[in-house]
Amino acid sequence: MSEPIEAADMCFACGKENPIGLKIKFTVDGDTCTGEFTGTENHVGWNDTIHGGIIYSALDDVTANVLYWQGRKAHTAKCEIRYRKPLFVGETVVLNGWIEKEKGRLIVLRAEARRISDGVVVADCEASFMDSR
Repeated sequence: MSEPIEAADMCFACGKENPIGLKIKFTVDGDTCTGEFTGTENHVGWNDTIHGGIIYSALDDVTANVLYWQGRKAHTAKCEIRYRKPLFVGETVVLNGWIEKEKGRLIVLRAEARRISDGVVVADCEASFMDSR
């Protein structure tokens, strides 16, 4: 694993210094980036259901962190998410992201958010990143 390419302390999803951020801590094992997220009442869309945009942010960031921890600077070009089940306040999901394929500067990644309590996939995505080299 390479050192990070630049500080991301204010990142909304993983920044340690962002007072309103999600503060997701990511780790890398081989080619997979993993993190955990537990939604609170501050992340609600309606009733006790976590807002889809929060789930999207977590999935976008786990894909970005696959590249970030490889020391590669790239930006999301497109991300298609599929919401499969609701995520409720207090439920924890494990986030996993990995590279599917690469062609030139285009990198296609996949990610999923899976409830820890029962292993059910809450949402998954396919994201295209453009390498900034």
